[in-house]
Amino acid sequence: MLKKAMIMAAGVGSRLGDLSNIMPKPLVPLANTPAMDILIKHLHSFGINNIIANTFYKAEQIQEHYKNDNITFIKEEELSGTAGGVKKCQFFFDKNEDFIIMSGDGLTDLDIKSAYNSHKNSKAVATIITKEVDHKEVSKYGIIVTDNNGFVSSFQEKPSQEDAKSNLANTGIYIFNYEIFNYIPENTFCDFAKNVFPSVLSSGIKINTFPHKGYWSDIGSIEQYKQSNYDLVNQKVASYHPNVKLSKHGLYVSEQNINAEFIGCNVIGKNCIIGENCIIKNSIIWDNVKIEDNTSLENAIVLTGTTVTESSRNEIITKDKIIITV
Repeated sequence: MLKKAMIMAAGVGSRLGDLSNIMPKPLVPLANTPAMDILIKHLHSFGINNIIANTFYKAEQIQEHYKNDNITFIKEEELSGTAGGVKKCQFFFDKNEDFIIMSGDGLTDLDIKSAYNSHKNSKAVATIITKEVDHKEVSKYGIIVTDNNGFVSSFQEKPSQEDAKSNLANTGIYIFNYEIFNYIPENTFCDFAKNVFPSVLSSGIKINTFPHKGYWSDIGSIEQYKQSNYDLVNQKVASYHPNVKLSKHGLYVSEQNINAEFIGCNVIGKNCIIGENCIIKNSIIWDNVKIEDNTSLENAIVLTGTTVTESSRNEIITKDKIIITV
């Protein structure tokens, strides 16, 4: 079985707006647990305990959060791309060794053992974990085209629905043999999809794929962030189940029992105070939030330390301002 993993945790997460202004994407809470915590627990469940992560944006927050964990960190002084970041971690891996690369802001219940078996049986230098997406959504993803044996034949970067030759999305989860480092130049900004994989294919080297049939979410936007939380509340992620409480008209995740009307799927953080006659519908509330009496929230995100004094719908609420989210 695989022994080592790298977590890519250097991204800025600009599409998450004010959420990533407060903290880096890997620490953004999903059902009250940082995304990277869920990922690490998943790796540990497969016996993968030797982990390295590259950091850049708000690197100190990430390293402080995991100061008591057995994780090796490197800090990039400037972003070097997905492959460039992996290259900087080459020292961590042994020659002839296979290892897995995962994104610190992803949510998945991937069967790593089955994926690794596919990788070993293929004898390929790289295996890309793929996920079928709706044909209407292909323009959001890097698309993988495969032959009849599951090897990559070509790549399409966010093609239109009309031009897409496949609906297999690249999840950004990879299993590599150490040999992959031969195809990544040093001290160069370099991406796997744009630079490394085409170079590997042009050298006549096969790239394997493993189709993931379970859950996968790339938490790259506000809407996807919300959906990932709702999916956890609805127990759709096989590898991680938060403590879900049932109310008359919905569900909520919280460490405390709360006397409010919950509708749909909701997440309530630690040390929150919710007043009388409050209605919370499909909303995500971070830690240390106070919601005053007779307040309704619908499809809202309330960030840490905020006091909510009036009802809100389709908004991100912070201590300083309110941003409308369509």
